[in-house]
Amino acid sequence: MSESAPVVGITMGDPAGIGPEVIVKAYPELRQSSRPIVIGDASVIADAIEIVESSLGVESVDAVDAATFSAEAIPVLDADNVDVLVRGEVREEYGAASLEYVEKAIELAKAGDIDAITTAPINKQATKLAGSTYAGHTGMLADYTDTENYAMMLVEDELRVTHVSTHVSLHEACDLVTTENVLDTIHLTAGALRDLGIDSPSIGVAGLNPHASDGGLLGDEDAAEIEPAVEQAREDGIDATGPESPDTVYVRAASGEFDCVVSMYHDQGHIPIKMLGFAGGSAVSGVNVTIGLPIIRTSVDHGTAFDIAGEGIASEQSLLDAVAVAVEMTDTDRAEPSR
Repeated sequence: MSESAPVVGITMGDPAGIGPEVIVKAYPELRQSSRPIVIGDASVIADAIEIVESSLGVESVDAVDAATFSAEAIPVLDADNVDVLVRGEVREEYGAASLEYVEKAIELAKAGDIDAITTAPINKQATKLAGSTYAGHTGMLADYTDTENYAMMLVEDELRVTHVSTHVSLHEACDLVTTENVLDTIHLTAGALRDLGIDSPSIGVAGLNPHASDGGLLGDEDAAEIEPAVEQAREDGIDATGPESPDTVYVRAASGEFDCVVSMYHDQGHIPIKMLGFAGGSAVSGVNVTIGLPIIRTSVDHGTAFDIAGEGIASEQSLLDAVAVAVEMTDTDRAEPSR
């Protein structure tokens, strides 16, 4: 680990979920390219260390600059907000705790104390019990950073997708397919791809209807809303193509024809990503990147997995991948491990 490696704040997620376990499992590899610090509860991380039978210790700190980022102990910015831990249970206090970690991470990122945020999974039922009105991390991150235009990008191996809409009903998702919304998402996508080191990104834009409306036989939304957005994006200097038939554009992107696909709604983009991830036999899939924010935020693309929490069997691969993407998006110079 180099002292110039980016500092990545990893929020612990719901204390009763698998987040603490995968953080402990991932820590030795994470510190090869970053300086990872957990924003959570030190006692819960200590408990997770026992679960996965790790030899690591816990370094409880009250500020980022107090962390040593050693190979022997996981630095934890300790919120000390979990009194009793019962794994696999939805509890109001766990929802409140997980929200506190995210709020602190945003504060640190805005202040420049950390270079990026990577989030472990929260439980939406628990955060709702705690009074949150957000469907997940994304809306919260946008509000706390005063961001109006933002989107979700999912990354799985060679396939990347972004979304015009996510956690809304399918009926509402169709209403949100407007020229303005599609164009905004194309622009956000192009910017995020450049942040990932792709200088001249190529973007495939999925149609809304089967076969992108098949020349008007299956609807007029593609011609009326998506096509003008693609044309404007091209006038703006973006290599965008579409609307393309949704049943083939993802295969084309995974084969290298496009650097990313702009999807019109949640399942249209999530299904190919998760098919690709799960087909490899993994229990988790992909990386979630919130694009358009003034700070860098990536996340695992899996849930709290209450059914296996505490068993020590959850895979850390998605967290490793999420931090790797966060590191790639920082401007911090990185060096090879020194120890």
